Amino acid sequence: MALINPHINFNGNAEEAFEFYRAAFGGEFSKVIRFKDLKNTEFQISEKEENKIMHIALPIGTSNVLIGNDVPEFLGRVNENENRSKISISAESKEEADRLFQRLSAGGAIEMPISDSPWGSYFAMFRDQYGIEWIIEFDPNN
Repeated sequence: MALINPHINFNGNAEEAFEFYRAAFGGEFSKVIRFKDLKNTEFQISEKEENKIMHIALPIGTSNVLIGNDVPEFLGRVNENENRSKISISAESKEEADRLFQRLSAGGAIEMPISDSPWGSYFAMFRDQYGIEWIIEFDPNN
């Protein structure tokens, strides 16, 4: 069965916030990817934003993960009083990820269709028909 974890968007201070959360919960980050780690000819990022967090994950307990990222300036700022978080589903298989994506995204707005991501997982992002934001990910390495 899929796991559900919170995913929080930040306006440039994700690393600071996650250091705070790590101090509170303990543990170590399982993943830290900066925008510069994915920079290539197809994905350009300004020098000012290279060191910002593209993806960070802090395991909490035995099966929960707090996930976050900085939103690049070209996508605008997140409203810090609403819609700055997504529900992130960690699927157990590609088939489960596909099934959940098809069902949950029906009638919604797809931000990123389900496909292989540059960081090695099978990934999708969308807003369902009720305005709730979701991420579905299957990571074969976890």
